Amino acid sequence: MSTSQPAPRTRLALHWQIIIGMVVGLVVGLIINVAQAPLNSAAEASSAVAAVFEFVVNLNGFVGDLFLRGLRFIAVPIVLFSLIVGASSLNDLKKLSRIGSRTILIYLCTTAVAISVGLLLANILQPGTFLSPEVRDALASASAGAIEDKVAAATAPNTWNTLLDIIPANPFEALAKGRMLQVVFLALAIGVSLTLIPAAKAKPIIAAADGLTDVIIKLVQGIMLTAPIAVFCLIVRVMATLGLDVLGALVVYSLTVVLGLALMTFVLYPLALKIFGGVSPRRFFKAIAPAQLLAFSSSSSSATLPVTLECVEDRLGVGEDVASFVVPLGATINMDGTALYQGVAAVFIAQLYGIDLSFSDQLTIVLTATLASVGTAGVPGVGLIMLVIVLQSVGMDDTVMKGGLAIIFGVDRLLDMCRTSTNVTGDCMVAAVVAAREGDLLDESEVLARLARAEATGLDEHPPSAA
Repeated sequence: MSTSQPAPRTRLALHWQIIIGMVVGLVVGLIINVAQAPLNSAAEASSAVAAVFEFVVNLNGFVGDLFLRGLRFIAVPIVLFSLIVGASSLNDLKKLSRIGSRTILIYLCTTAVAISVGLLLANILQPGTFLSPEVRDALASASAGAIEDKVAAATAPNTWNTLLDIIPANPFEALAKGRMLQVVFLALAIGVSLTLIPAAKAKPIIAAADGLTDVIIKLVQGIMLTAPIAVFCLIVRVMATLGLDVLGALVVYSLTVVLGLALMTFVLYPLALKIFGGVSPRRFFKAIAPAQLLAFSSSSSSATLPVTLECVEDRLGVGEDVASFVVPLGATINMDGTALYQGVAAVFIAQLYGIDLSFSDQLTIVLTATLASVGTAGVPGVGLIMLVIVLQSVGMDDTVMKGGLAIIFGVDRLLDMCRTSTNVTGDCMVAAVVAAREGDLLDESEVLARLARAEATGLDEHPPSAA
């Protein structure tokens, strides 16, 4: 008589767990949103019931923010240590300069393409013509006070200051404030300098940075175990506080932005990846799904950075030296989704107020938005600040600019989630293309075999560098 062992239980993939948390959070958030509406409009509403709703929303917000705080806590260390190891292992300054120049060029090109796609869609669909002057003025007055700080915080980009700001005056301040572009420069400077000193002195420093990288990666994996719950909480808060009436009024504008982002994410990126990197869309999206979903939930490419790095290295097979340079740089200067949104928003606001934007004005939008995206913090809501700069560049007066910003403010949080996901997808695409051109991208079979070994042994293996 033979006894059969029970088959091992297969754990649901992380991206499916996150999707389930997102969908459930969407439903719960909408229920809270709809249930709150009568309470907000009724003078005799029970304060106790309202307090319960407020507590639920705040509790979900706290859990979600706690999760994001944990990711931001490890974002700077993982970039610093992994990039020191990557740069010090290259032993080839020509390769480092080649990777850097190729990365920056691709990022600038994709940003310009994204803005152009946004402008093209806005000119074709003309979302600003679907809103009557009465609705326009009502929406503008409802959110007028909310955009004052955004306008005050915006300053026009200066090319020389942008370039100068790459080098930190105080590296410890750059680390403390999470200025990622300066952290990348610091790590590269240390990594390159380690190749110029005797190997006996450099070896223990590199080994320490490598060990700390592994420690941080373990922290990432531990934090990601709570990702489905955190995503649920983040989505509940957003949907519970979203102005559904404003979303209905701006549905054509919102759909125009989402259509442009979808074209970039699901058409142009996979096409470029297939042509220049030889990576299939199926493999690409399967590998980066956790980063995309977390970016959508958090609206922060900086907070998503540790997860993006793990997806690109462990699941997509990009070499550590390429990933640790390209991805943090992208989280800082590559804002394709935000740039596309700015193109649509600028034309939308111009159409609302009957302003004709000439071809030279729209070219100015492309150039200004591309420059404004460099060095902009990857945090929620930064797109509105960048949009102020873009609108100022085409000479919109304060009344029109503030009115237009107040109108789109009500749906900005939802669109911010969508464009952040596009931003992160663009970072991953460029990392894969650069790695493929450098011969530093593993085949899919090699990635699967490495993941199977890691799961069997409980140890992490990283893609070996081709350097």
